[in-house]
Amino acid sequence: MSVDLAFEENELLPAVAQDADSGEVLMLAYVTREALERSRETGEAHYYSRSREELWHKGSTSGHVQRIEGIRVDCDGDAILYLVDQEGGACHTGYESCFHRTIDGEIVGEEVFDPDAVYE
Repeated sequence: MSVDLAFEENELLPAVAQDADSGEVLMLAYVTREALERSRETGEAHYYSRSREELWHKGSTSGHVQRIEGIRVDCDGDAILYLVDQEGGACHTGYESCFHRTIDGEIVGEEVFDPDAVYE
């Protein structure tokens, strides 16, 4: 990698997935060095699942993969931005974006799939 990333200070870096066409923020997850390398190799988003403590290929269960169109790094090298073409919904709850509600609980996003049907 030609940009210095802060993996030495932080084992995990936050990674924001943003729709490459619309600019909508889809989700926030975390990457390890291995997840980032796998994303670059395959052209599809990989993250690190903190709950399962393992590498995670986005869409491996649901089919809702994120094809990477570009990867950007913030000025401090401690956050990643994936510009993606999202297949289906990004949120495991069935919404297009994980940011589908306001702080007051109002639903403002679009539900695009039934999460129970995906994970049966």
